[in-house]
Amino acid sequence: MLNFRYHPEIAKLGAAHLVTPDLEKSLWFFRDILGLHVTARTENKVYLRAGMELEHHSLVLEAGDRARLDHVTWRVRRPEDLEGFHDILKDGGTEVTVEAANKEDGIGESLRFQAPSGHNYRLYYDVDKPTVDEADRSVLLNQPYRSWHHGIGVRRIDHVNLWTTRDPAENHKWMSDMLGFKMREYVTTPEGTIGGWMSVTPLVHDVAIMKAGPNETTPARMHHVAFWLDNAADVLRACDILFEAGIEADQGPGRHGISQATFLYVRDPGSGHRVEIFSNGYLIFDPDWQPVEWGMDNIKTALCMWGPTDYVPHTNDHVMNTTTEA
Repeated sequence: MLNFRYHPEIAKLGAAHLVTPDLEKSLWFFRDILGLHVTARTENKVYLRAGMELEHHSLVLEAGDRARLDHVTWRVRRPEDLEGFHDILKDGGTEVTVEAANKEDGIGESLRFQAPSGHNYRLYYDVDKPTVDEADRSVLLNQPYRSWHHGIGVRRIDHVNLWTTRDPAENHKWMSDMLGFKMREYVTTPEGTIGGWMSVTPLVHDVAIMKAGPNETTPARMHHVAFWLDNAADVLRACDILFEAGIEADQGPGRHGISQATFLYVRDPGSGHRVEIFSNGYLIFDPDWQPVEWGMDNIKTALCMWGPTDYVPHTNDHVMNTTTEA
């Protein structure tokens, strides 16, 4: 009989918690234009989820003095995995705070900690799954909200792309050793690895961790949060909806070589936070998948197979500097 050692696991990306200086304008964008649904609201926070999502929220908008990413949440696979990750993180030298269940955001007991990249994470298992009003409910038993209910109608959160001034390779190793993420694709230059796409699911990436420029005012920030649509035609439809709303696309539409996904970038006019509208892409089911390396000779194809020819990471663009507190 084989003796298998127990390993805690992260099941999926939960939510991005964004701070915005104009809460009402950001709410208009994410609710009326992207098509998210409000599940709860307080004086200074709004909780939203997409049409296929059952959990309490996949996005939090909080009023604040400047745009920044507060933290990212991840759901663990089993209740006991919280204790497992607590021990692994503590043993690895990471300071961990245990938080009691929060009735406001619907999340049960959780762990908060900071990654070496400077980004703040939160792990949870228990979470509320609010019911849907009859007028909004789908006839399909396998999704909560009616299809194309309003706006672009994004289906679910897909991934977050995080930038750090600290060594990305060290952060990739930490994400693998501490949290069980697998490297799927990465980009190298003569200076070393500048970006890695990692996942705990069959997606090519639940998170990407990239190298930021040396002149950043914070060691950690968010490049974008991505929401998924069914196919490339839906991304083109999103272009029309954005144009009719008076919102100009930031980049795209185009296709990434990494992930093979169709993409469109747009900014929330209330905060400047960048959102990627994301579709297609491939899934990974091979247990022996080997990470795909891209180099300087094919970095353009990696980032943009076709579409906007000037699509490159603008590491010193202060407008993109949606920061997260270290």
